[in-house]
Amino acid sequence: MREASEAKLAQPKFGVTEHRFEATTSSGDVSALLMRPLGADCLLVLAHGAGAGMCHPFMEALAARLADLRIATFRYQFPYIQNGRRRPDYQPILLKTVRSAVSAASAISDGLPLFAGGKSMGGRMTSLAASKGALSTIHGIVFFGFPLHPAQKPGIERSEHLRRIGVPLLFLQGTRDRMAPLDLLEPVCRDLGQRATLHRVAGADHGFHVLKRSGRTDDEVQDQLAGATRSWIDGQELSPSAAPTARARR
Repeated sequence: MREASEAKLAQPKFGVTEHRFEATTSSGDVSALLMRPLGADCLLVLAHGAGAGMCHPFMEALAARLADLRIATFRYQFPYIQNGRRRPDYQPILLKTVRSAVSAASAISDGLPLFAGGKSMGGRMTSLAASKGALSTIHGIVFFGFPLHPAQKPGIERSEHLRRIGVPLLFLQGTRDRMAPLDLLEPVCRDLGQRATLHRVAGADHGFHVLKRSGRTDDEVQDQLAGATRSWIDGQELSPSAAPTARARR
């Protein structure tokens, strides 16, 4: 009996399975990772940023912390990362990859409510795809650092498409983020009305790093990101995802 109890305690809190799906007809297949914790009650389709793929330490740590809070994640590669290139794909390929990822995640979700989003560019591409009416199965979008403008080129043009999105939006933004200064982002969120929630991460930059003198650690910031995401999802009205239109392959 004791051995059985110890075996039960040793079981992992979540499992990770590898998958592949067709990003676009021209780009072919890309890799994905499904991390599904025991008791998961939703699934977040999570895109990486421009400079690193789905296995970057930030993405790994974020997925693990979300899993601790019963949020499953479906991380995936954009084709340029899959093929070892540094320069991001052209926007139509990025957007089609987002659409394909959401369809692939829906196919293996077992009916879990779907959310989508990502780090920096990944979140922005997700919202652009949603603004074109392509992500009808998701309940909301989470931005882990929305890149409001390119580095050293202040502006809000990148936010114009957000008005065309009908689902709730969560902006997780560092107060030292030079690609989304709060004096520019806060008015954008106000204009979006009740659909937009802005969660400020004190002292964090665009990569969610904090200075040592802040008295905080990057690990604590990751905890905050996961906790804020959980609280926001808990405030949404959830229902099972729509029937899948594509299937991810293991």
